[in-house]
Amino acid sequence: MDETRPPPRSRSIYLLPNLFTTAGLFAGFYAIIAASNGDFVNASVAVFVAAVMDGLDGRVARLTGTSSEFGVQYDSLADLVSFGMAPALVMYHWALSSLKFDSDVMGRVGWLAAFLYAACAALRLARFNTQVGTVDKRWFVGLASPAAAGLMMSFVWAFADGGLGWSGEELRYVALVVTIVAGLLMVSRIRFWSFKGGGEKGPRSERVPFVVLALVPIIIAIMVVDLPRTLFVVGLLYAVSGPVMWLWQRGRSSAGKAP
Repeated sequence: MDETRPPPRSRSIYLLPNLFTTAGLFAGFYAIIAASNGDFVNASVAVFVAAVMDGLDGRVARLTGTSSEFGVQYDSLADLVSFGMAPALVMYHWALSSLKFDSDVMGRVGWLAAFLYAACAALRLARFNTQVGTVDKRWFVGLASPAAAGLMMSFVWAFADGGLGWSGEELRYVALVVTIVAGLLMVSRIRFWSFKGGGEKGPRSERVPFVVLALVPIIIAIMVVDLPRTLFVVGLLYAVSGPVMWLWQRGRSSAGKAP
């Protein structure tokens, strides 16, 4: 008899990270229901709750040593609902559906833009799953689907609560641009900072630069003052950071090749 064999893990430990994934899936599903009932603020908040759950399930799995292929696939499917379908449908019900009042063609453009975003989210998740073991962990190739969903939902939340005085119908063309750009950024080859530090494995892989930690209390204080608008500004700056860095690197490369 082998005395050194470790005891089998409890099934409840393996269940724990999947419970967080299920909570995120529920939040994404609730966002769709809330948007269909015209409750766009709670729909937007629900997607952010799903993002928190998405961050927790992976960390819990790593901390408890319960990562599994099943968990990875389940998490990806839940992400498609929470960060693909939910943001697309929330944005459609809030603003893009109003394009039909301009013309039948624009009405079709509205729901096609929502579909484009959902399809790009699916492609982004599929590409991430196939490249997860080969890419530099310091960067995301393409805008991560939770970040794209955050940009979309912070935009809706910032205006749907009435704090800025514009409705989704009035902002339908801006919403159209935000939806298309967010979708295309997800499937682009532009790199975005992942906040994960180096690409090594182990405890060091969880480290972040000190400046990020120093900014956390400042960001929290600003969020307390005006949470939806702050989230929108943060999401917008992060989405713009990738293209700006790409243009800057191309400019440096062109300058280096110039005679």
